Amino acid sequence: QVQLVESGGGLVQAGGSLRLSCAVSGRTFSFYYMGWFRQAPGKEREFVAGIRRSDSYTNYADSVKGRTTISRDNAKNTVDLQMNSLKPEDTAVYYCAGGNIDWYRPTYWGQGTQVTVSS
Repeated sequence: QVQLVESGGGLVQAGGSLRLSCAVSGRTFSFYYMGWFRQAPGKEREFVAGIRRSDSYTNYADSVKGRTTISRDNAKNTVDLQMNSLKPEDTAVYYCAGGNIDWYRPTYWGQGTQVTVSS
């Protein structure tokens, strides 16, 4: 059974930083696409960032570009999200996800980790 487990969420002041981590277990090979999504209260889940296995090419939502870095360790089957200059509008539950179709349609999801940015 595939499991994606996030860690690293919490409460931070605006302008601060957080690093989220995701560990994938239960597979014998890594997902081609791994990424992070988020869902704020009353809003739909949205794509935040993704990274490709073959060449580590990255893709970011405009709302986080320049403030966020995604990275992955294929040997360890982990993917991290470094978020800097956090804003109150970054407050959401952040989900790790993985799959082989494309950036925006992952097959497997983690349970999410809460990120709260206070003003």
